[in-house]
Amino acid sequence: MVKPPLGFHEIIELPDEYWVFDFSKGPQTDFENPFPYSIGKYDERRPGMYTAPLFGGVRNHHVGLDIGAPAHTPVHAFSDGIIHSFADNAEDGSYGPTIITEHIVALPQHVGSSQSAEAAKIWVLHGHLSRESLNGLEIGQHINGGEQIATLGAKHENGGWAPHLHLQLSNSEPTEKDLPGVVDEEGRSQALLDYPDPRLIVGPVY
Repeated sequence: MVKPPLGFHEIIELPDEYWVFDFSKGPQTDFENPFPYSIGKYDERRPGMYTAPLFGGVRNHHVGLDIGAPAHTPVHAFSDGIIHSFADNAEDGSYGPTIITEHIVALPQHVGSSQSAEAAKIWVLHGHLSRESLNGLEIGQHINGGEQIATLGAKHENGGWAPHLHLQLSNSEPTEKDLPGVVDEEGRSQALLDYPDPRLIVGPVY
């Protein structure tokens, strides 16, 4: 079982066995995933996968990490923090119910490192949640590391996707209750600077 780095908490409890998708050649539709849990990679070009008008036919480079799990699977805060914002991004292909949290943490210097940089603010988007996850939330609400903050949504409520968590980090405070989880090729280099690898908080899951 992959453990998060530096004392962080598991966001979704992954079992010992799970599938790691490779969408670089397009959607995988000709096989059956043998495991109920899965990972979709960060910094992956995914041709033919994002067909909703939201993506404009050009945004196909994924800058978050996907954790596939059954609908209603609990989602936990990786560290102490606050609720920054939340919304139901209900446009076809978007995140559906979304929670963005804010934290002050010292992240590892790179994936797999046991050394950390100076503590700084980081924002974490949790997308494709259940609608009930938004009930009772308040902006500025304190959350504890390890606390359940949401559950995964089913396809009918999560933007139209198989149940999974889109996890995305941001070095800058989001100005909307949203972040671009998929960018075009021209925007990739800047996006990788703005949105660090989520494995910095979940560990080397692939």
